[in-house]
Amino acid sequence: MINPEIWQQLVALQTTYSDIVDRAEWARWTELFTDDCCYKVIPRENYDRQLPLSTINLESKGMLKDRIYGIAETLFHDPYYQRHVVGLPHILAMDEKGITARTHYAVFRTKSDGHSEVFNVGYYLDTVVQTAEGLRFASRLCIFDSELVPNSLIYPI
Repeated sequence: MINPEIWQQLVALQTTYSDIVDRAEWARWTELFTDDCCYKVIPRENYDRQLPLSTINLESKGMLKDRIYGIAETLFHDPYYQRHVVGLPHILAMDEKGITARTHYAVFRTKSDGHSEVFNVGYYLDTVVQTAEGLRFASRLCIFDSELVPNSLIYPI
């Protein structure tokens, strides 16, 4: 049986993540990860076939911060808003290494002069660990269902 307090912390981490990304609070986004984290956005086909190619592959909090610097300071793109709709986490394993959970998501994108559209759909496969600051992502794989690479993938999923 899962400890209700741990469950609530895991759900809070998921909802905090979505809110931070949707509000473009990038400095806060990086703080949801451990220093030696892994963040990947990978097509489901590649993940299922154990192929290493990822659309985004960041292997530390420093790399996350570099990505955020690029978004905020150097990339020029047609701005858009994201909105995450995220299911409840399904805990796959829990041991001394942390919690492994799968959580389904859909991300909608809205440009200021257009309609909202489904942008990316898939699931997160997370490894979450307890830290002094609370639960943090040691690994977040964003495994998207389409075999096509999302156009203009700028912001984190």
